[in-house]
Amino acid sequence: MIKLYEGGVFLLNGEVILEDGPMGCMVGNFLRSNGDVADKYEARKGTMAYSILEAHNTSGNMEKLKIKFDALASHDITYVGIIQTARASGLEKFPIPYVLTNCHNSLCAVGGTINEDDHLFGLSCAKRYGGIYVPAHQAVIHQYMREMQSGVGRMILGSDSHTRYGALGTMAIGEGGPELVKQLLNKTYDVDMPGVIGVYLTGEPVKGVGPQDVALAIIGAVFKNGYVKNKVMEFVGDGISKLSMDYRNGIDVMTTETTCLSSVWMTDDKTKEWYITHGRPDMYREQRPKDVAYYDGMIYVDLSKIRPMIAMPFHPSNVYTIEELNANLDDIIAEVEKSGASQLESDTVKFTLRDKIKEGRLFVEQGVIAGCAGGTYENICDARDIIKGHSIGDGEFALSVYPSSQPVFLSLVENGAIGDIMVSGATVRSAFCGPCFGAGDVPANNCLSIRHSTRNFPNREGSKITNGQIASVALMDARSIAATAVNKGRLTAATELDFEFTSPKYFFNKTVYDNRCYDGWGKPDPSVELKFGPNITDWPAMSALTDDMLIKVVSVITDPVTTTDELIPSGETSSYRSNPLGLAEFTLSRKDPAYVGRAKEVQKAEKARLAGEDPVSALSELKEVYDKIDTVYEELDIATTGIGSTIYAVKPGDGSAREQAASCQKVLGGWANIASEYATKRYRSNLINWGMLPFILEEGIPFENGDYIFVPGVKDAIKNKVSEMPAFIIGKEVKPFTLKMGDLTDDEREIILAGCLINYYR
Repeated sequence: MIKLYEGGVFLLNGEVILEDGPMGCMVGNFLRSNGDVADKYEARKGTMAYSILEAHNTSGNMEKLKIKFDALASHDITYVGIIQTARASGLEKFPIPYVLTNCHNSLCAVGGTINEDDHLFGLSCAKRYGGIYVPAHQAVIHQYMREMQSGVGRMILGSDSHTRYGALGTMAIGEGGPELVKQLLNKTYDVDMPGVIGVYLTGEPVKGVGPQDVALAIIGAVFKNGYVKNKVMEFVGDGISKLSMDYRNGIDVMTTETTCLSSVWMTDDKTKEWYITHGRPDMYREQRPKDVAYYDGMIYVDLSKIRPMIAMPFHPSNVYTIEELNANLDDIIAEVEKSGASQLESDTVKFTLRDKIKEGRLFVEQGVIAGCAGGTYENICDARDIIKGHSIGDGEFALSVYPSSQPVFLSLVENGAIGDIMVSGATVRSAFCGPCFGAGDVPANNCLSIRHSTRNFPNREGSKITNGQIASVALMDARSIAATAVNKGRLTAATELDFEFTSPKYFFNKTVYDNRCYDGWGKPDPSVELKFGPNITDWPAMSALTDDMLIKVVSVITDPVTTTDELIPSGETSSYRSNPLGLAEFTLSRKDPAYVGRAKEVQKAEKARLAGEDPVSALSELKEVYDKIDTVYEELDIATTGIGSTIYAVKPGDGSAREQAASCQKVLGGWANIASEYATKRYRSNLINWGMLPFILEEGIPFENGDYIFVPGVKDAIKNKVSEMPAFIIGKEVKPFTLKMGDLTDDEREIILAGCLINYYR
């Protein structure tokens, strides 16, 4: 089904794969003799990714990239903080198209008026600074960007981790908000030249296998081994021509769950037709690798062998074929329960799926087809063809369908799909990302939901362990969700049923957007007053890095991976993303509820220091800590020693790009993270942009929760590009150890020294 090559490969004429080795050397010698290419290092330039990055790089050095993007995108969880940061740093107008969508905080009920207050703020910003504003329920962010901003060879930066438009020939990257701030201030996105991994698709999917099935199979093969981490996935092969554009988009958007940096695909006549359909034929050109291209690895996917897949709780990589699950139900459920309980680490709830087994089959209580992954036109049409003429029943099982945009919704209404779905008993909603992060269709306690959406992390569906609640999500394709609905909740692969796909033609009606969306790109109006609601607050003042640093460990997380959802929960917290102090109260609330109180206690001491007072007066335990430091460091100056908190996590930052996973720690007095490694580049970047040091600790954990860590000379170490810093654990005894930093760009060092990106630009 899927093969991973152990080393690099040459791709010849987009068809022939030769492993880097004796045969690869022969290829290199042949090419050298023909004067076409010198060696594999030259052949790296043959990838599509290299050409796109080269066209957008402003550094003149392809090893150290400084990228300027063609467009930006944010939704209503992130754009307020981004614009507030940019305003504090001197923003006058948007220098490139910046799209503000309203697809996350669309439900204007949580917290009173605050969601809609954010929307009015966004519209006023679009008018003042020259942006594009997409009102609530018009489109989910990524569908709008596909329809209106993608283009072959373009690059787009979004403040959402699923910013992926590679199937349309666009390299797109999801990052934390501060990276968008840099673009708004005419700065660059700085990154080392990423590796490029080829994804060779061949064959043709069997009927009933959808894009989510292919995506989950790939994620299962590459996530745990880090095969594509922070690299670009480049899709090639003869199998691409067998896939529709919606199918390609459905695979592409899920590449985020592999932890890759970005993605890009070959283009063809189907891509051209897609751009023509959407009224933007000028955005198309043929794009393919050069005759010789070198990849750092290759994922070989035989589409004909993919079968309907299911990602069991609690990660998109926890994959099985549905056939395998049904055949080994007891064993797999026991395995999932064991791993799930380990991830939850809760005495409050008991995670079980065994009660879902009835007469040897697994039954679920809910199905959802939604968002940038599930809500596409073709997914919903195919689901309609499976469910048409059937009833989902009057029992516990419910099915909800969310078209990804109003133009998609309109075409589904016109071809009758919406009516057929509604008659079955399913409900149809407007464009909304809520089911993907716990703000819509939250299941009942102890229920299992199957979803064609992007993630199934613990509690991401909206349940709260701290309130004694637990529900869970399994990811599946829309076709198998519809097949399960036909059987009234009995888990069923679409390949088990007999049906025919009608594949009605899609008609994109741009008038839907013309009549409702505000397009102010290139037309800023400084006379427009911004509209602030009472929940929109400025960032609190943050101090610069001090000469020495004293940080207390206030949380130790030993899970193999810690997601951003666990660092700052999604769902109900979304309404407070415009209020840094209010949002910070939720930090680690589902993973370590005591964290906020511990961090605030330490912060009292730092506030006292900044006020010129003795920190011991605010935190008495510091007297003993200072005395112990004096035994190993004679030059301690309390006035120039910053006091803060830190957390340890084995591998933090998987999942969402949300900057608040870092900024909330900073607001509570966090100075650093300590990790074995960082799950994604974007989380590490978020830490840096909020002035927090991303320490690396390669050996075991030498400290305990509650210990202090003293890092002398930290300011000079950052200035002088020192990669290893001597430090001391101040616990029951004083123990020296070493913290590592990893590579930092010159700008990143300056940001850390300044205390955060806002300070740096100010």
